[in-house]
Amino acid sequence: MIQMKNYTGEGAYIIISLLDSEGNYQKTLYVHGDDEEWYHDIPAWWEFHGKKRQNIDGITGATISGGNRAISIIEIDTDAINKGYKIRFETAVEDQEYYKGDVELEFTSEAIKNKIEGNGFIRYVRLLPQ
Repeated sequence: MIQMKNYTGEGAYIIISLLDSEGNYQKTLYVHGDDEEWYHDIPAWWEFHGKKRQNIDGITGATISGGNRAISIIEIDTDAINKGYKIRFETAVEDQEYYKGDVELEFTSEAIKNKIEGNGFIRYVRLLPQ
């Protein structure tokens, strides 16, 4: 679950990615924001995803506006838990800021039980393992 801070302006584009222990992108898990015209405003992920506009390997949903929340169902192989992987939430809002590591957490069995505070447009993220 993603809870956004109260802010004014357009909805936030949010990219949820799986990173390896070196911080390299491994997989796009979810994308909030379906207008590809704005993907370049998320530069770190855009460099990984490429300007070729390949099919995104994450599900695409609507942007999330200030003060709202959304539940994103992401699937991550459980073999990745406690192996040095990280989950990153990047955010960008039109005519405002870009936060490369709005939320970034170690993908450990302990970390996924906690609420993680955001550094940008995200107030907090709570993972609900199933």
